[in-house]
Amino acid sequence: MESDRVFLIRCVKERKIFWTYHCNMRLGKRALSRAAILGSLLNCEIIEEYPKDFPLPSCLCLCYNNGDNLHCVIGLDRKDDNIRIITVYRPDPLKWDEGLKKRRAHDLP
Repeated sequence: MESDRVFLIRCVKERKIFWTYHCNMRLGKRALSRAAILGSLLNCEIIEEYPKDFPLPSCLCLCYNNGDNLHCVIGLDRKDDNIRIITVYRPDPLKWDEGLKKRRAHDLP
């Protein structure tokens, strides 16, 4: 079976993507384009995994796009062979370590 990262990247390349209502509502407010997000997902690193999320297992990715670092929460729908982009944001350096990969102790869930 493909790793989550390989599955995610394959779905992006094959355009097997659904954008959630939540994500669509936030894109304009955060000055992010779909093209920038899709390009950044091709250079992503999964930094947290949420296998028990409902309705789909999901993951948090650190994505790189022309010097802009983004966090993307992605639902992984292996059954129907697609991903769901749940939300995308620029991580707050006050809440994340220098590499933006680990939450600072006061912001752990």
